[in-house]
Amino acid sequence: MSTLHFGFIGAGQIAHHSAASIKKHPRAELVAAQDTNAERLQELCKEHNIPKAFATAEELFADPGIDAVYIATPNKFHVPLSIKAMEAGKHVILEKPFAMSYHEALQAAEVSRRTGKILTLGMNQRFASSPQTVRSLVQAGQLGEIYHAKAFWFRRSGIPRLGTWFGNRELAGGGCLYDIGVHFLDLCLYLMDNFEPVSVFGATYTKFGQRGMGEGGWGKSDRSDIAFDVEDFATGLIRFANGATVSLDVSWACHAEEDNRADVHLYGTEAGAHAYSGKILQRDPQSGEYHTVQNLRPQLRYPHADRFHNFINHLLDGEELCVTLEQALIVQRVLDALAESSATGREVRLDS
Repeated sequence: MSTLHFGFIGAGQIAHHSAASIKKHPRAELVAAQDTNAERLQELCKEHNIPKAFATAEELFADPGIDAVYIATPNKFHVPLSIKAMEAGKHVILEKPFAMSYHEALQAAEVSRRTGKILTLGMNQRFASSPQTVRSLVQAGQLGEIYHAKAFWFRRSGIPRLGTWFGNRELAGGGCLYDIGVHFLDLCLYLMDNFEPVSVFGATYTKFGQRGMGEGGWGKSDRSDIAFDVEDFATGLIRFANGATVSLDVSWACHAEEDNRADVHLYGTEAGAHAYSGKILQRDPQSGEYHTVQNLRPQLRYPHADRFHNFINHLLDGEELCVTLEQALIVQRVLDALAESSATGREVRLDS
């Protein structure tokens, strides 16, 4: 295969960003798209010169000229569509979150293994250059033992378009935790290089969205009178097999000084690190003075800094796939455990 031919399922706002990424790759072509909203579909096809527009996902999956599918639909349809695509012979890159539940994600993983088709999650936060720099330093042992991390994404008014599927549990599975919390949970575990959680304690809150407050600027989905019944704030503590811990805080809406604040802070025995500035915080062994090191330029594993380029390169040239199914399943399991802990008020064990 010399060129990878893509089909898109879903023509929402994120699809436009994804189309632009694929079109930058010299060995990939975006040849088809599908969406239940004809106007959104036409807009996507026109803006990105996509030659084929399908009325149904099944028609797109049946096209023999499509090698891989990107799925960016309401979360409820992620796994059913992924399974249909793989069974039709297509590789799949899936928008986050993986699934509505860990059990559902396992079903998709089994189909991937049975069909031999690649299934991955497009976790774009992993590919930014500063997090990649921190990841390389962690792997080189420069932070020592990482015993704690703080992952956070606080939006003051960042609920995706109110009155749409984003705020409805039946279609989305969860709110800010499943929408943006998944990004920083995934990134944190990836940077720590630790995917062995053993227990989770968490709490979620719904304080603004149900009152029609806290809307941000994201989303093209049609408004309706659909209920807002998901969380707009979530917090959790995750413990790992080696004793390390992670605190996770995420909000779509809250009273905060800054409109948007997000990062992952790592705490190691030899140094600390901030993922998005690429800062390394450590004491000079000679002088004993504390200092901050910035603008480090280690060799990056993924210099293209793009989730789609990683997926394409993996299928065409064997580049190491950044997001493995095993990692994606663990992240989904932690999301489920955070929701369960909030509902029960108890710690959820993952090692029993």
